[in-house]
Amino acid sequence: MMSIQLETSRLILRPWKESDLKPFYALNSNTEVMRYFPHCLTPEQSDALAHKFQRIIKTQGWGFWAVELKQSGDFIGFTGLNAQPSQFTFSPCTEIAWRLEQKYWGNGFAIEAATACLNFAFDSLKLDQVVAFTAIQNTKSQGVMRRLGMQFKDYFNHPALDNSSPLQRHVLYQIDNAQFRQTKTTH
Repeated sequence: MMSIQLETSRLILRPWKESDLKPFYALNSNTEVMRYFPHCLTPEQSDALAHKFQRIIKTQGWGFWAVELKQSGDFIGFTGLNAQPSQFTFSPCTEIAWRLEQKYWGNGFAIEAATACLNFAFDSLKLDQVVAFTAIQNTKSQGVMRRLGMQFKDYFNHPALDNSSPLQRHVLYQIDNAQFRQTKTTH
């Protein structure tokens, strides 16, 4: 399977490289970046996650891509799509997600990368809809979802988190092809 790469005016969404591991660990060990996750990742967990993302891209051609700045070639995080066949009550579905290095927040990179992923989801993969979810406390990520044109759908308890976790309660957003096309024409 050929790995797909996406480009925007400022970003390249590409398969992972070994050189991404060190900055990816820096991202995954940043307490502010990981604030709405159960814990920061160890170097081993971070590397395993990057390798998992790369295996999925090699297998199906797409997934959670590494994101780099075109201008500098710097790794700034990841954005992409992930099939969720059975984990959630709303599965099967395809989720969109992003995680960027804190120093790149507020520059529109998450919107830019996610828009490229939604274009790919609807144009190339011919998906009917894409979902996104996060802990209810993560209002910044929810703001990105709304700016992408996604609509609030429901609340749910994340199945990987138990009742003792303050992050268990999540929000679910979704967008379908028609909504995405309408959002693109109004921006």
